Amino acid sequence: MKIQMTVDGAVIARATLDNNESARDFAELLPLDLSLKDYAATEKIASLSQKLSVEGARDAYTPSVGDLSYYVPWGNLAIFYKDGDFSIGLVRLARLDFGVDAIEHLGSASVRIERARD
Repeated sequence: MKIQMTVDGAVIARATLDNNESARDFAELLPLDLSLKDYAATEKIASLSQKLSVEGARDAYTPSVGDLSYYVPWGNLAIFYKDGDFSIGLVRLARLDFGVDAIEHLGSASVRIERARD
């Protein structure tokens, strides 16, 4: 499934969801209006309204530029615009098809995430 991120109605990024239980759970929450903020000059993060299933997920991984991930301990979404460190409790949800630069330069912003309209 493809998802898109919009700011003020303009599409700034698109991603392809992974085929895992966490990503399917995330898709069930869409559409989402989230307030993104910068974290560690590496990623944009936002709180989710509910925890996602992590059934069958790996315990940890090293995120790459363009990964959308779920950080289990905080229950938040993380969108990486730089490579991250190996992190326990991080589950990949999707990979950006485009929009890494737009995400990096957003600053703090309200973003809508929804199923892509093709």
